[in-house]
Amino acid sequence: MASAPELSDFLSSVEKRAFKQAVYAVRDEDAALDIVQDAMIKLAEKYGDRPSSELPLIFTRILQNRIHDWFRRQKVRNAWVTLFSGFSKKTDDGDDFDPLEHLEADDDSQIHQDGAKKLEQQQLLRSLEAEIAKLPARQREAFLMRYWDELSIAETAHIMGCSEGSVKTHCSRASQTLANALKLKGISL
Repeated sequence: MASAPELSDFLSSVEKRAFKQAVYAVRDEDAALDIVQDAMIKLAEKYGDRPSSELPLIFTRILQNRIHDWFRRQKVRNAWVTLFSGFSKKTDDGDDFDPLEHLEADDDSQIHQDGAKKLEQQQLLRSLEAEIAKLPARQREAFLMRYWDELSIAETAHIMGCSEGSVKTHCSRASQTLANALKLKGISL
């Protein structure tokens, strides 16, 4: 059984990866944060008494289910918004945009790095993230689980509900697509 410190350490170790995975899937940082928080809460409430070795698989499955739930809710919301959009007045004020909500905080953990190296790493990361976001959903899901979450092929197949061969195919195609896209940008890894 996982102790409270073990559960806390596990959640701390996966929070950034889970957030990135959710952002790639839903393309909305606020929604992604909510999804990750919901997944973490459910893991702690329902599965906190499980052995710590089971937590990564359980958490990944919960996270994927939360992402799928978000898409289902969006589909329903969009149907209602479309249905009732004819009843709302159109305004031209444009005051809805708040630039403070879109500013990114600086990462203080990299403060001691050389400025040029830090800039190069940030640009590479942005390019890679943009290309990952362009991948088809199943390829992105398999790629992130295998190489970001470092799950085995069997674990990824179990979570995705597909065969191990499908996981290998999705990962291979995603890797080739990313390599070609980065190569076109002049980035070689």
